[in-house]
Amino acid sequence: MAEVDVVNNTETSRFEVKLDGHTAFAEYRLKPGQIVLPHTVVPPEFEGKGVASALARAAFGYAREAGLKVVPTCPFMSAWVKKHPEQHDIVDPNCRETLGI
Repeated sequence: MAEVDVVNNTETSRFEVKLDGHTAFAEYRLKPGQIVLPHTVVPPEFEGKGVASALARAAFGYAREAGLKVVPTCPFMSAWVKKHPEQHDIVDPNCRETLGI
């Protein structure tokens, strides 16, 4: 997997990766003490390159640095966090039971 450059586009509230004219992104919404991750889009050109995981790492890293709890409503983000127990501590406690973590 090549190094993936993820940018936090605060104007659009998205973490983004641009490559060859295409953009993959993970949308977010900031709430008091929380970051909600509702939607991730990865174009076919990015599949299998670790781009979605890079977006997840960026989102969870941002949340950790900002002291926010994560609400992963996006199916990809929910599945990703289940596989990364090192991130469970920043998942909003109200979401943990639903996620089974």
